Amino acid sequence: QETLTPKPIGYFRIDLPEKNYAEVDSIPFPFTFDLPQYANVNLERTQQDERFLNVDFPKYGARLHMSYIKIDSNLRTLLEDARTLVYKHLEKAQDISEVSVYEEEKRVFGVFYTLDGNTASGSQFYMTDSTNHFVRGALYFSVVPNFDSIAPVQTFIEQDIEYLIDSFNWADKKVNNSL
Repeated sequence: QETLTPKPIGYFRIDLPEKNYAEVDSIPFPFTFDLPQYANVNLERTQQDERFLNVDFPKYGARLHMSYIKIDSNLRTLLEDARTLVYKHLEKAQDISEVSVYEEEKRVFGVFYTLDGNTASGSQFYMTDSTNHFVRGALYFSVVPNFDSIAPVQTFIEQDIEYLIDSFNWADKKVNNSL
């Protein structure tokens, strides 16, 4: 004899851990960066093709696909390819924002892209020293894109990507960030 009231559709609560970072430098690439303790480097793709590296966020079903290319008179093509890969998502994206990366002392230059909406990849970036090295990254989740449901985790991992970018150093130009 109770009156039932339907509950609105909701999503599971996601408890996000504190962020503790450590440097990753035991990779076969000419760069280092910091990752949170809940992420790990996956070198399976590196064994198949020495240009590729993955960073896994296993608890969240997320993977940051990274690629490294040595610059050989191809910087303009690499920059255009990175931009093209981001803007392929324009059809599904509600917004694409760009934040420039410019750290002259460390010779780290690039762009961090954030894509809002039901896109396959919500975060992408590239970094270069403009003469020798080029790195590109794209974050993917192993679920069908539904921005409303993955937004909290997407935002959480975007902060980790920003930290990765801020802590990024070319191995041949390492700078002490503790000054």
